[in-house]
Amino acid sequence: MSQPPPPPPNQPPQGGFGAPQDPPPGGFGAPQDPPPGGFGAPTPPPPAQGPGYGYPQTPAPQSPPPAPPQQPYGYPQTPPPAQPGYGYPGQQPQYGTQQQPYGYPQQTTPMQPQAPQGGGRKFNSQLVIIVAAVAAVALIIGGGVWYANLSGKDDGKNNSSGTNGGTGGKDGKDGGKTGGSNGKEKVPSNTSSKVLFQVPAPAVKDDSSVTTVGSWLTDKVYAKSGNAEINGYDPDSGAKLWTIKLPGPVCQASRHSTESNRTAIIYEPAMPTKAEPSHGCSQLAALDLDIGKKLWTKTVKSGDQLISLDNVTVSANTVAAGSTSGGAAFDIGSGKQLWAPKPTDSCYDSGYGGGDKLVAVRKCGEYGSTRQLHIQTIDPKSGKVLSEYKMSPGIEYASVVSTNPLVVAADVGDSAGDGSGISDFFSLDNKTGKLRTKISAPGKTYAARCDGITRIEYCSSLAVGNDRLYIPTEEHDGTGEYSQTNEIVAFDLATGKQTGQRADAGDGYTITPLRMDGGNILAYKRPPYDKGGQIVTIDGTSFKETKLLENPATEAVRDAETTMLPEYAEILYKDGHLYMSAVYAHKLSASDDKEYLAIAFGTR
Repeated sequence: MSQPPPPPPNQPPQGGFGAPQDPPPGGFGAPQDPPPGGFGAPTPPPPAQGPGYGYPQTPAPQSPPPAPPQQPYGYPQTPPPAQPGYGYPGQQPQYGTQQQPYGYPQQTTPMQPQAPQGGGRKFNSQLVIIVAAVAAVALIIGGGVWYANLSGKDDGKNNSSGTNGGTGGKDGKDGGKTGGSNGKEKVPSNTSSKVLFQVPAPAVKDDSSVTTVGSWLTDKVYAKSGNAEINGYDPDSGAKLWTIKLPGPVCQASRHSTESNRTAIIYEPAMPTKAEPSHGCSQLAALDLDIGKKLWTKTVKSGDQLISLDNVTVSANTVAAGSTSGGAAFDIGSGKQLWAPKPTDSCYDSGYGGGDKLVAVRKCGEYGSTRQLHIQTIDPKSGKVLSEYKMSPGIEYASVVSTNPLVVAADVGDSAGDGSGISDFFSLDNKTGKLRTKISAPGKTYAARCDGITRIEYCSSLAVGNDRLYIPTEEHDGTGEYSQTNEIVAFDLATGKQTGQRADAGDGYTITPLRMDGGNILAYKRPPYDKGGQIVTIDGTSFKETKLLENPATEAVRDAETTMLPEYAEILYKDGHLYMSAVYAHKLSASDDKEYLAIAFGTR
């Protein structure tokens, strides 16, 4: 499957005003010699808590065979048509639209037998954890590397992929204070960027695509998933520092990492073939990103069958992975199992959100009946439930937007209508589990996206900080002929109302929040047809917009950049460096244009 480029951003019709510039001699980017070593391949207070996490449950039915891997985060989607206006406060979604929700699951949830509820969430001895591999992978040292990120963290580490952030203060409440201009990202002396390096798209042997989801940043390394491997690159030259080889492609990757730059992935045990296009996403591994080492590999069983895991996250030093068939949590350093939910009655953990806190989305009720989601803040080490909010029955899927402050998104009544997976945001109190406020965000008005079906924390085009939610509006007509534009607006997480703050993209640009930087919002601006993309910082108090980086406007660079927009790829930014990367690769034909796994830009 080829990665289709998105519709040309704001490009006028043929014969319109001003044709795009010709590409520079030598093709994409400023002519430059490859770095040494090459670019590299490619609510109500919770009830009294029991002794552990989860309810006592009867043995689960045998799991179905592993399902094919889910489409990776950022899988290309057709943007919805532009809407007039930029966002109407308090507009209510139109309920009752009967359609399948965004990312409708590819497998049915196994029906769970009814059992009495009570007690707590203890270690589940029936989930057999198998150590598939503990031996360290040999490091392949090349020389040179890279970095970048837009995870929820804004403490300067910023070392994982993703587009949402949450730093709203202790226990998720900071009285509505705004951070002002206290971000760590500084304005370079020259904001014009140049192409630092390009990582070619990896070779794929057959006609099926493989996922390449996952990119992280440390102070030493830019790490990116390739075809059944993860590579570490020099931040400036792109020279390869190390490679972690895997037996199969990466299925999912945690957006978060520890203070010591460790993270986790899920991958297949073998390469897909025409005869067997999927082997199930059964392998869970912890990685040390600084040195390029796989620390351990685990598998989880239900009965005598391997569980195909849907999602993975990291909080504190805990790796938590889940699916409709079960899951488990492990110490990221030793691989020791810490706890496991018990998917043996009518409740199971559909997945987890990580970062500052660990949050479980637990689904209760028999398949085919009206079910209920429990949003539980849990202790990462013990699995003990710290607080719980029960969503209204009938909401089938929810996404964790931020764990601190706690914000959850859902498509209530399948009413979003645009495939975004969001009709409402729920602002919750981490301590009490109480609902602070609900924010209506109709899909026809706002442009954030979530996939709460299996990947619980895969939301894009939004940010959380200053006890506020920042989301973009859908595109609408600009002031110029044929031009489109949009804005970022802010909602107060205590009241649910718009604050009145608005950041305009500018005529011909489309603006998307990436992450928080202290009290400021970092955003990417998709350019019009004759300019390069920009990274800007938005002051959390004044909403004044300051440019940090602007990419070259040459046609070849823009063509490559527009295949890696926020809706289609992973975007990381830090210290004047911008990294854009693809989330899948496919077999190239002779007629294909040059394709890239990652492109790095840096200010001059």
